[in-house]
Amino acid sequence: MIQRRFKKNKLATTLSVILGAATVVPAFTVNAEAQAEKEIEVIQVTGMRSSIKESTRLKRDASGVVDAISAEDIGKFPDTNLAESLQRITGVSIDRTNGEGSRVTVRGFGPQFNMVTLNGRAMPASSLPEGGHASDNRAYDFQNLASDAIKSVEVYKTGKASIATGGIGASININTAKPLDNPGLQTSFGSKALYDTSVRDGVRDYNDKVTPEFSGLISWTDEEEVFGASFNGSFSERHSSATGATINNWSNRTYDGSINREVNEAYTVDGVTYPASNITNGPEMGEAYQLPSDIAYRLEDTQRERTNAQLTLQYRPLDNITTTLDYTYTKLDSQVHSSDLSGWFDSYVGTAEFTEGLNPTPEVYIENRNENAPRDVALKQIHYNSLTEDKSLGFNVNWEVTDDFTLVLDVHDSESVSKPTEGYGNALTVGIGSNVHKSVGAIYGSSGLPSMQVVFDDCDPRVSTQDGVGGYNCNGQLDVSDLGTTMMQTAYSNNDNEIQQIRLDGAYEFEDGSINFGIESRKMENTTIQSNTGNQTMGGWSASNAGELPEGFLDPIDFNDSLDDYKIKDGWTQGFRGDAKEIGQWAADKYDLEFGRNPNESNHRLIEEDITALYFEVNLDGELGGMPYHMSAGLRYESTDSKSSAKSAIPTAIQWDSNNDTQVIQGSFADAQSYSVSNSYDHLLPSFDFDLTVVENVITRFSYSKTIARPSYGQLDAQTAINGGPALPTILDDQVYGSANSGNPELVPLESDNLDLSVEWYFEDTSYVSAGYFEKRVENFVGTEPLIANFFDLRDVTNGPRAQQAMADLAALGITNPDDTQLFSMVAANELGVDYDSMTALEFEDAIDILPNSDDPQMMFRYNAPVNNKEAKVYGWEFAVQHFFGDTGFGVQANYTIVKGDINFDVSSDEVQFALQGLSDTANLVLLYEKDDITVRLAYNWRDEFLENANRSAGEPEFVEAYDQIDMSASYQVNENLSVSFAGINLTGEDIRKHGRNKNQFTFGEESEPRYELGARYTF
Repeated sequence: MIQRRFKKNKLATTLSVILGAATVVPAFTVNAEAQAEKEIEVIQVTGMRSSIKESTRLKRDASGVVDAISAEDIGKFPDTNLAESLQRITGVSIDRTNGEGSRVTVRGFGPQFNMVTLNGRAMPASSLPEGGHASDNRAYDFQNLASDAIKSVEVYKTGKASIATGGIGASININTAKPLDNPGLQTSFGSKALYDTSVRDGVRDYNDKVTPEFSGLISWTDEEEVFGASFNGSFSERHSSATGATINNWSNRTYDGSINREVNEAYTVDGVTYPASNITNGPEMGEAYQLPSDIAYRLEDTQRERTNAQLTLQYRPLDNITTTLDYTYTKLDSQVHSSDLSGWFDSYVGTAEFTEGLNPTPEVYIENRNENAPRDVALKQIHYNSLTEDKSLGFNVNWEVTDDFTLVLDVHDSESVSKPTEGYGNALTVGIGSNVHKSVGAIYGSSGLPSMQVVFDDCDPRVSTQDGVGGYNCNGQLDVSDLGTTMMQTAYSNNDNEIQQIRLDGAYEFEDGSINFGIESRKMENTTIQSNTGNQTMGGWSASNAGELPEGFLDPIDFNDSLDDYKIKDGWTQGFRGDAKEIGQWAADKYDLEFGRNPNESNHRLIEEDITALYFEVNLDGELGGMPYHMSAGLRYESTDSKSSAKSAIPTAIQWDSNNDTQVIQGSFADAQSYSVSNSYDHLLPSFDFDLTVVENVITRFSYSKTIARPSYGQLDAQTAINGGPALPTILDDQVYGSANSGNPELVPLESDNLDLSVEWYFEDTSYVSAGYFEKRVENFVGTEPLIANFFDLRDVTNGPRAQQAMADLAALGITNPDDTQLFSMVAANELGVDYDSMTALEFEDAIDILPNSDDPQMMFRYNAPVNNKEAKVYGWEFAVQHFFGDTGFGVQANYTIVKGDINFDVSSDEVQFALQGLSDTANLVLLYEKDDITVRLAYNWRDEFLENANRSAGEPEFVEAYDQIDMSASYQVNENLSVSFAGINLTGEDIRKHGRNKNQFTFGEESEPRYELGARYTF
């Protein structure tokens, strides 16, 4: 790893001068953090009701719209996961990974548009999503951080000059405990047993149902409170399983009298007559319709280990000077073992029954092989892995120069690195197949999972086994002897994000207010390295070596055994399970394949940002017509210099491997090309907050601010990446193209003008009712320009002279409307110099891979170039109520958020669209009870349907259906030191489902199950 040192730029030099002069000249500098701590100061409280009282005070006394969650005691944050706590706040919703909160959406703005800080410091974020990818966005994953040592979390929904930029939805600050805030000796130790009911009792389990969690905290100060030290650490292990289904994409087509691959009339081959396609309720002429690409079931076992530690040292040499040195470390190790069962749709349409109304979509879609040999059922075995480590070293000096004037210097150097745990990379896919599909398709519905439909045939003599004998064992069952390997793929990714930040803040207080002032320098570097081995041939796409796998490598499974709510009725759910790493190593040895990282990097990207900021803020208190008011007005100037650099191996060809399979052939990294594009921009960001107590305990608020959010790292990429060739030979369909990605380093941040109006009635110290309206007018949204172009002079072998000759040769044989299998076979036969009927289609696929040459036309790629070309308005209402009912011990919290936007996805249009994503109404209802030594909380959370992706594939949308969840927690204080607790998450086992233009257009579904925690904590 390259070591980088913080460079002393002009701003750092200026800070040195200011600090040196501060001891001689009375400085007119201010401290935003000190002022913020006075406005949002978290007082140590015990008990749930006291914690809620403190959170209510924070909300009431804050400048602008701020919500907060406070720890009721050291080591006792309300939830075991910070994201799951944040979702209780009005206007906040979360994304879940393995049933656990991971990222947050605020007022419709997703994780990318929310700024997360730790103790006021901008934190780096990295991740390696499943599939061998690297994170392209700036979103912080709350799974990395345990809640045991968290003191409070503040959600700033309105912008302030003193807050670091980056959050349009909200800025979220996480505060950790410090020893001098808790004088004396404080210790707390806890343990939990986690019971996850999603873990299966079945074949090849990688998980345990019960896993441990341990945490401990010790905080000490001397009697004079001059020295302080604290250490907290935690370790948790969680295992989970998930079973569901997915469809790769839905292709949007225009009906021209025949649907794609339709058999218009019966025909006869070798004395066998094949019927015409049975189309029911087909689309009208010129109407857009959708067809699925495939169907796949997946079973995943996930093992996650999380380690957190923080060491904080404080020294107060004088009563007015406090120094703090802290080091924070987090580690998240994730391992996923996955098994797939899938079938790809590329044959003749047998039956297609379409829905009525807009966007006709098949309710039943079955394809037949007809005269062709049976095709393979795919049984992939997959291993995903990643290790994410976050390290942050910070130093803070708080100097109360006078009773009215304070200076704070804060410096930190933080890094987040996500890397593989295996030598081959973070993703391994081992393809296994069996040519037994004489017919394959699915029955779809508006709920649940699709039901895979298969006509099974293990008797066809055209398929071959390991010994070359035609035909499988013809016993009418899918068994290990029918299975052979196909292709192996490995992917390597490394994502490194570094931030160095230095701030000088101050506060000057006077009788009726204060003046805040600050200067900041922040340097960010995000590095991504990726490579893959492509499709390495084992038994080939035809899975021709059936029976080759050693005994014990695979075990039969039924995916239905792992399903309950989404049980498949009358469908094919039989698959196999094995260890991808074991099979991969065996295959590498047998076929002499690469089982390590490919040194020819397909992507080596560096995004750099240097940010310089100044701010000034005035706070005033007074009366207006006898009504107390508070006003805060600020201005932040921020200048950014950015640079996007890339150096990557250049693809040399798109190789045609089989009927509809192509592969990108990557060039040598020694011949890599370098790219570098610089950009600069600056912003002037005003903020204004005004609150007026119109009658006692009734506060009205008005806020205006301008905020920004920077583009994702992927959007700033300086390189064009070639993802693959066309999904079908282009000579058969002139509407298919290769796939590519292209970034735009000259993008500028989104800019939002924010308006908030609200009224709040605090009728008790733990009770309030509030209603508010918000509006965000956003410019520079990143839209796309759908373009078609050639890159790197890559050639299209599927539409050149050889493909044209094959079409003519097939026509001479009476095949006037060939499919992709027949076309590939004829091209292969001509290349090999043999007759078309001398080999089967599977043998042709095994015999040759076809490379393009200079006679072939240029390959055209469809890609979407990101541009700042969109404006939108997001607006809505927030309603909340909170109340404890006297001394009964019972209380309630409830809120409802309405979020709207002026640009929605038009499901009737087949154009690539820009649309606001993540907008949805949300609601929370929490019932509370606390009396004597018993505390109980029952929480209900609901989120309405929302658009998650406006361009999942070729302009097709993906909507997440409405979801609700019930959680509960209870604790009993056994004595002064010991407490025991119990928690249940997702008690009713709610499931996740996603769809395209209508609910029948299923894209993803997964069952979720409850998990429970039993714990004990000892404090002394």
